[in-house]
Amino acid sequence: MSSLISAADLAAALDGFGPPLVLDATWQLGGPPGIDAYRVAHVPGAHFVDLSTELSGPHTPTGAGGRHPLPEPAAFGATMRRFGVGPETDVVVYDGGQSVAAARAWWLLRYFGHDRVRVLDGGLAAWTREGRPVTDVVPEPAEPGTFVPRPGTLRRLDAEETAALVAAGGVLLDARAGERFRGETEPIDAKAGHIPGAVSTPATEYTHPDGRFREPAELAEYFAAKGAVPGARVAAYCGSGATAAHEVLALSLAGIPAALYAGSWSDWITDPRRPVATGE
Repeated sequence: MSSLISAADLAAALDGFGPPLVLDATWQLGGPPGIDAYRVAHVPGAHFVDLSTELSGPHTPTGAGGRHPLPEPAAFGATMRRFGVGPETDVVVYDGGQSVAAARAWWLLRYFGHDRVRVLDGGLAAWTREGRPVTDVVPEPAEPGTFVPRPGTLRRLDAEETAALVAAGGVLLDARAGERFRGETEPIDAKAGHIPGAVSTPATEYTHPDGRFREPAELAEYFAAKGAVPGARVAAYCGSGATAAHEVLALSLAGIPAALYAGSWSDWITDPRRPVATGE
C-alpha cells in the first residue's frame, strides 16, 4: 500500500464500500489549537486527533524525550481503538498544513504495527482546492476498535544511538529550517545549533509549495545529494520529532528506509555533555 493518497482517490474511497477511517491531525507549531480549525471545517466524517495530547506522551521533569515524547503503547492503543482502528482498518490522516502532524500520526501507526495508513497528499488544502466538501459537523463516536500496538515496526533511535550512527559514518538529516540548523536563530528550544555531523535538509525542500510531496525520483535525487541513498544508514531528526517523521515519510517515498531520532534536538540538548555545532 502506498503511503500517500490523493484527494481524488480519497473522495472515491469515501463514496465506496468500506470507506477508510479519516483522522484530522491539524496542528501548528506555536499556533492556535488544531481543534479550532477542525471545528470550522474538516473532511466529512473525519475525527480529530491532537498531536500534543494524543500523538505525544507527557513531558518528563528533565525534558528527556523532547518536547513531544512518543506516547506509551497503552495510551496510543487506547486512542486508536477509540477511533475504531482494528487490524483491517484503512486509515487516512491529513492536516491543515504541510502534512507534518499527519506524518507524525502515520509514523506512529506504522511504528506500532499498523501498516494500513496513508497521508492525504497536500492535506486539507489539496482537498478544498479541488472543490470537495468540508463540514463543521463532528461525527458520532466510532464503534471501538481492536487495535493492539506492537512497537518496533519502524526503527527509532535515542540520543546515544544517534551519536553512534554519526560516528559510524551514517547519514543524519536535520529537517528544521536552515537558520535553526546553522544556529542563527532558535525561537523554540533553549540552545541553537545542530547535532555535529548532521546534514541540513529543510522540510520545505522535499515538498512542492502547495504541500504535496515531490515525485519519488525527484526525492531520491535530492536525498542522494545529501548522502542518503538506498543501503546507507540513514536517520532523521528535527526539533521535537514531528517534522522528522515527515522526512522519514519523504525518504520512504524515495525508497530509502530511515530511522527516527524521536526526541530530536529538544532531547539532545537536555544533556550538557552532548556537543553542539553551528554553521553549515
